Amino acid sequence: MTLKYRSAPLKVAVTGSAGSGKTAVCNALKALGLSVINTDVLAREVVAPGSHGFTEIVNRFGPKIVQEDGSLNRSALRRTITRDGEARRSLENIIHPKIIERMEMEIESGVKAGRKIFFVEVPLLFEAGWNDYFDVIVMVSAEDEIRIERLMSRDNVSRQEAQALLQIQKPDHEKTQHSDYIIKNDGSRAQLAAAVDQFFKMFYQKYQKNDESA
Repeated sequence: MTLKYRSAPLKVAVTGSAGSGKTAVCNALKALGLSVINTDVLAREVVAPGSHGFTEIVNRFGPKIVQEDGSLNRSALRRTITRDGEARRSLENIIHPKIIERMEMEIESGVKAGRKIFFVEVPLLFEAGWNDYFDVIVMVSAEDEIRIERLMSRDNVSRQEAQALLQIQKPDHEKTQHSDYIIKNDGSRAQLAAAVDQFFKMFYQKYQKNDESA
């Protein structure tokens, strides 16, 4: 699917709290043939063993967060940053600039290939203060209990750990106030697919109209 817009590139953030279903939404958009960038994937790349990011994290948090295979122990690191705000900010200061740089490289590459729009999955968009970087914000929302259950199942963590992760994130009602579109994900996969289709029809109509009036 090819879209033409008045301004290029158009950067669209897809965000939401942990367990909301951001990745499922982005996978659905990718299935439509749209360019999707996952900042979690970029985050893994910038802290891969041997990278500057990896070295900085080990220097900050110590060898205890390195697994036997030489990679980062993400579970240990996550437990640390959910309990220690200063540690979380230190980690963000290390990896956020690197993620932004990598994301801009991907967008630049996509523009050269003729792409006009980029959906970017950004889990902590508002918490990181990245919302002004994007032209459009799509919020994926789900009830608290549903997100907790998803996290417990997905990450094999306790209810307490799931709740601790959500507590360091802004509540959904604050995020929705600053979002352009809301996609609810409280139901089945079929219901989510229908919600994504409905969102994209509205999105396409709006920006196609804007482009034609330019």
